[in-house]
Amino acid sequence: MTKRTLALPLAALLAAAGIIAGLEPIRGFAETSSGGALKPPAEFASIADSTARSKAIFAEASRVLTHPRCINCHPATRSPTQGEEMHPHVPLMIAAESSMGPAGLACSTCHGPENRPIVGSRLKSIPGNAHWQLAPESMAWQGLSVAEICEQVKDTERNGNRSHADLIKHMGEDHLVGWAWHPGEGRSAPPGSQPELAALISAWVETGAACPD
Repeated sequence: MTKRTLALPLAALLAAAGIIAGLEPIRGFAETSSGGALKPPAEFASIADSTARSKAIFAEASRVLTHPRCINCHPATRSPTQGEEMHPHVPLMIAAESSMGPAGLACSTCHGPENRPIVGSRLKSIPGNAHWQLAPESMAWQGLSVAEICEQVKDTERNGNRSHADLIKHMGEDHLVGWAWHPGEGRSAPPGSQPELAALISAWVETGAACPD
């Protein structure tokens, strides 16, 4: 068996351990998605009612929050999903209380601090980030409507005790959130960019943080 025919999960495990020769971190991804832009807050200025405008702004931001790059790590259960179609993670992973995987098979076993290519695999690359982990159980999004995600996002009892200001900073500056636009070869990125998402969340807060119906 050569390194060109090595398949996951063994390839992922060896890659994470630095055993497969020639694996280099993937850098230099475009700052925005090729899948299209997000509408800026100014696009919603014509909506006179501030509550209706706030709902519309969050609906636009939800194009990012409901994208597979986000939803895969905000699963309905404590098991992450993978791919555009959000299939069960291979190998099966059950998050520990730390959200970083169980003892002996932590997320960092395969997911390093940066994306890494896989030679000869349809998966193209192993995603990576220094803060790679599953979202807390209270922030499970899969299966929820946009309205339900919205209510959850602003509920301090479920969002990590984040204030509105904290949410803006989290969406705009968090390194793992930003990874969504730099997902590695073989994966799509959500629309827009991290600064565009932060601008929408900020405008949503400024108009009352109303949730879609």
